[in-house]
Amino acid sequence: MAKIDNIDKQLLAFLHEDAFMSNKEMASRLGLSATPIHERIKRMEKEGVITGYKATINPNKLGKSLTVFCDISLKEHAAEYLNQFEIDVMSLVEVQECYCVSGHSDFLLKIVVSDMDEYRNFILHKLASIKNIGNAQSHFVMNQIQNEQILPWLTNKTDQ
Repeated sequence: MAKIDNIDKQLLAFLHEDAFMSNKEMASRLGLSATPIHERIKRMEKEGVITGYKATINPNKLGKSLTVFCDISLKEHAAEYLNQFEIDVMSLVEVQECYCVSGHSDFLLKIVVSDMDEYRNFILHKLASIKNIGNAQSHFVMNQIQNEQILPWLTNKTDQ
């Protein structure tokens, strides 16, 4: 586990909020020079704390307004079946996220499509073609309350 101090946490919070924020701007906010900021960020990248930078895209603006969480239960649970399911499901472009979970199901999928017709087509022609699925239960997002919240421990709210 990487050692992260309060300055590192603040840098992570800045980068999470705006990955284009310059080292100079972060240094100014923290009362430091740009060189140690650059060195800290490079260290966190090397240690795998920072794994990449990406744009956050609004799927609604691209006509993808239906988000569905789908619980998947498999018939067989041998390692080969679990691995094959993961390979098969991640080849489906509609699947944005896939988690292996505990509880009543084996996997939780986040699926983003344009509408119910596209979801129906996805279920009938893509998901149903994956072998070993025993059950699938869909949960349709009616309203997104929170998305990509900054991790609370980066803001020091939990350090009290």
